[in-house]
Amino acid sequence: MQMDNQLFKDRYRIKSIRLPDWDYGSDGAYFITICVKNMECVLGEIKNGEMQFSSIGKMVQKYWYEIPQHFENIQLDEFVVMPNHIHGIVVICNERYVYCRDAINRVSTGNDKCNVGGITKHHNPMLSKSLSTIVRWYKGRCKFEINQMQNKIFFQWQSRFHERIIRNNK
Repeated sequence: MQMDNQLFKDRYRIKSIRLPDWDYGSDGAYFITICVKNMECVLGEIKNGEMQFSSIGKMVQKYWYEIPQHFENIQLDEFVVMPNHIHGIVVICNERYVYCRDAINRVSTGNDKCNVGGITKHHNPMLSKSLSTIVRWYKGRCKFEINQMQNKIFFQWQSRFHERIIRNNK
């Protein structure tokens, strides 16, 4: 990375907004916000103080609730869809995670201590259960499914996402 900084003189490097030295795969609760690209109000509209979902908003909600089916170490808490963004609380609880999958064959190994896979061993991104991996899956799944809709919508999320580590009940 040092070489890249010299080569490009920090021109193409975007400073991370994540808390330094925090393991975003560790147990904890995270409040996240994900915005639609250009803040377009395509998820629905608020009428008489209530959110009225568009078809896109319904899909965004559907795939949020599917997150625990794809990440065994995740619990979901509060979640709200707004016209151009979502807010949700994701709880990472690694003691719930018992099985892992062989990254190549996508089959359960039944070994609760396996955080290694295939040729890449510990560096396999498919085995990561970090917040970034979860959000990447969610955003990708929503985008893919929404863009497959019959009216050929071109839907995009804003790059990145905002998070807050929830440190106490307050």
